[in-house]
Amino acid sequence: MASKYYQEMQENFRNNNKSREFPAHSAKVHSVAWSCDGRRLASGSFDKTASVFVLEKDRLVKENNYRGHSDSVDQLCWHPTNPDVFVTASGDKTIRIWDVRTTKCTATVNTKGENINICWSPDGQTIAVGNKDDVVTFIDVKSHRSRAEEQFKFEVNEISWNNDNDMFFLTNGNGCINILSYPELKPIQSINAHPSNCICIKFDPTGKYFATGSADALVSLWTVEELVCVRCFSRLDWPVRTLSFSHDGKMLASASEDHFIDIAEVETGEKLWEVQCESPTFTVAWHPKRPLLAYACDDKEGKYDSNREAGTVKLFGLPNDS
Repeated sequence: MASKYYQEMQENFRNNNKSREFPAHSAKVHSVAWSCDGRRLASGSFDKTASVFVLEKDRLVKENNYRGHSDSVDQLCWHPTNPDVFVTASGDKTIRIWDVRTTKCTATVNTKGENINICWSPDGQTIAVGNKDDVVTFIDVKSHRSRAEEQFKFEVNEISWNNDNDMFFLTNGNGCINILSYPELKPIQSINAHPSNCICIKFDPTGKYFATGSADALVSLWTVEELVCVRCFSRLDWPVRTLSFSHDGKMLASASEDHFIDIAEVETGEKLWEVQCESPTFTVAWHPKRPLLAYACDDKEGKYDSNREAGTVKLFGLPNDS
């Protein structure tokens, strides 16, 4: 028997299953993220810039383009409680903090390597950034100085704090989830989560679960308290690149090189919906208040020139008649 939530969301997506695309960059989009109030969406691209859009009713209106990096912007994230501030990680060995009110870069922090992943601590005080040499640097947001630096002996993929800010999680190339105490950074546990490369990790907004995506094409769901795997989602055929929980923690979107984004009901694992795509999807992000999903694919420009990257950002969940 399908849950009431399942029926409600099915009904919602039947009426709101339109996707719309918005020009954002001149090359591939690597990362999309919503500000904590849901008013803005930021995107980072291979074209070395970040773009910020304002969400107006059923469309994204481009507000600004942020230039300054001299290499690809691989990942970005917003301050957890300040909707005006975001940070970008780049292959140029810096991270940059930006303020949308002034449209300026408020800080550039030099790091040791080419940065590929970044996250902001839930208390807003620290930014963690990981580079291609598997070094994670913890940067004090006020002083812009490094608080700690950890060199890992394995391939570090995605990094994240838990919602309580007292543990730090890394997914690694051996299929494990490594958990460190925070701020001490002492190893607590290493979980063998997947038989192959563990790529991405996300915590749900309620703090009950986290999910990991792997090269084995599986998404696994874990309880934060007991660190037990409660279910797996196995509808994708390709390595899972990106995950996002909905604002209520009840839906999980996952994407890969498959030409669809899987939307699952967290509690049952049932498929709620799938969003059709014409190419691999690199990044997905649920809106923090509404069932709207931002995403970006490896789209090419036009039917004739198949080499030019489109650099568009997409939004799914819009009214069919919009």
